Amino acid sequence: MDFLSNFLMDFVKQLQSPTLSFLIGGMVIAACGSQLQIPESICKIIVFMLLTKIGLTGGMAIRNSNLTEMVLPALFSVAIGILIVFIARYTLARMPKVKTVDAIATGGLFGAVSGSTMAAALTLLEEQKIPYEAWAGALYPFMDIPALVTAIVVANIYLNKKKRKEAAFASAQGAYSKQPVAAGDYSSSSDYPSSRREYAQQESGDHRVKIWPIVEESLQGPALSAMLLGVALGLFARPESVYEGFYDPLFRGLLSILMLVMGMEAWSRISELRKVAQWYVVYSIVAPLAHGFIAFGLGMIAHYATGFSMGGVVVLAVIAASSSDISGPPTLRAGIPSANPSAYIGASTAIGTPVAIGIAIPLFLGLAQTIGG
Repeated sequence: MDFLSNFLMDFVKQLQSPTLSFLIGGMVIAACGSQLQIPESICKIIVFMLLTKIGLTGGMAIRNSNLTEMVLPALFSVAIGILIVFIARYTLARMPKVKTVDAIATGGLFGAVSGSTMAAALTLLEEQKIPYEAWAGALYPFMDIPALVTAIVVANIYLNKKKRKEAAFASAQGAYSKQPVAAGDYSSSSDYPSSRREYAQQESGDHRVKIWPIVEESLQGPALSAMLLGVALGLFARPESVYEGFYDPLFRGLLSILMLVMGMEAWSRISELRKVAQWYVVYSIVAPLAHGFIAFGLGMIAHYATGFSMGGVVVLAVIAASSSDISGPPTLRAGIPSANPSAYIGASTAIGTPVAIGIAIPLFLGLAQTIGG
């Protein structure tokens, strides 16, 4: 009963908070046909400032803390990011009318992290004076990068196997129509390799997936670049004065503007989601909560093993429940070009993000308050 009351109280507070109210407001005005537009350049500046602030907070905290305390939560973050992709691969991909490569891309986006959702969770924790490790925000890349890399690798492995099967089938079908080749007359035929290396390439299809370019592209993305820049500055410089005088006071106001933009974006994506299978709707409602509960359970293990705070457990659960809205989509577009963006971006932006912000944050916050007493 305590959990239910805590959840309901947090849910009402979240509805009244600038975070969710601006998100809902954006959806409402977009549904009413408003022509309000926030220039993309301004949105990029806002995202940069929000994630830089989170990175600065984490960097300064890491500088003054014991790094061994971060090891277990970081390892759990990596495991969760990878696991989420495989959950989508063997659940969503099995649903009728859902293409496997689209399901894998969706899993990658839901395994990656939303900086805005994490910022909303940190804001609510501060408002309710729930302590958490300041470096908890630095768990972002430990979950984000493995999820995107895993999705791209798994999708490419699947596509390569599919191509080889199709090629083998086509070869079997065309074998009967081929004319016999005279002994020693192989030089003009492309069916025969000219070297052992070429033979190995033909056997493997030469479709090896290179991991580092994927990691490099993720690190160079605007979201992670801002986050890691903030962490580095907080760790190696002394940015306290600019942090306290500029980044910290503006944080909540900038977050409210970003939520308004995301609300309008979410409504515009709903029409795209109608073009794909209805299972994406079911997945984008259930998956954030399922992923969050997995992370919450692992966070509790870290809590009892290393003293990881209950606030930190909430942060871990929320970033697992979130889905990337900044760095993930362009990375997946480049890494899995055959996947349908309407499927994975529509599922994430139109439903996944509102569920993560409106339900997952108060849910796990209430659960943590109940367990923590």
